[in-house]
Amino acid sequence: MQEIQTIITPIDFSDNAEMIAESAAYTAGKFGAELHLIFVVQNFEDYSGFFVPPVNLPNLEEELLKSAQQRMDEFIADKKEKYMEAGAAAVHSKVLTGDVSEEILQHANDIACDLIVMGTHGYKGLERIMFGSVADKVVKNACCPVMTINPYRQVCEDTEDKKK
Repeated sequence: MQEIQTIITPIDFSDNAEMIAESAAYTAGKFGAELHLIFVVQNFEDYSGFFVPPVNLPNLEEELLKSAQQRMDEFIADKKEKYMEAGAAAVHSKVLTGDVSEEILQHANDIACDLIVMGTHGYKGLERIMFGSVADKVVKNACCPVMTINPYRQVCEDTEDKKK
């Protein structure tokens, strides 16, 4: 059986991302694995065909990257100790740019990831057709196991508690 030593968790700084990262840290703790939190700044090229207002794209992309790195630094500063207490062997962070699913898969290959832990947003209808599902693409193409977490599970549990 393959040993789990390295876990990647993509985050988007939402409340759901905190819950998913906590679950990933707990999982890392169970295996004594390193936890790698990543955020991907999507390329503007991915929006070809959509109206994009005339702006200086290199400057805007650079500003988005700086902002994302600042948010990641704040996220890690607030949570790293908690994740280490959960048993993660180490906590790393990285901000990447490009297609979200492709960057997750590439980073998983680059660091020889043993497990990807990620949330599902549950896009439906037109949103799913337009944007696809990052989780679907990662699950279908990853070179390692992928654990997906339904971020709305807590809502289900709260509803069940109210029924009792």
